[in-house]
Amino acid sequence: MPEHRVTAPTPPADGKLKGPASYFPSIEKTYARPMQEWLDLVADRLDSHRHMDVVAWLKTEHHMGHGHANAIVAYVKSELAR
Repeated sequence: MPEHRVTAPTPPADGKLKGPASYFPSIEKTYARPMQEWLDLVADRLDSHRHMDVVAWLKTEHHMGHGHANAIVAYVKSELAR
């Protein structure tokens, strides 16, 4: 089994991530945790909680803004669906 169910994206040559991942540099800077930690937390939580419940959890427990929380959850859901 892989170490991470969802791995943080590698920025492309131009350095610009697209879609929900475009928020990741700002999330790392604002909340002082590597994206991989957030992705792991959210991937585990999505096993038993709905999208908006996980967004609400990130906002309440980790004081994350709605856009940042939603971007992480959307990215993880998309990657898990692959």
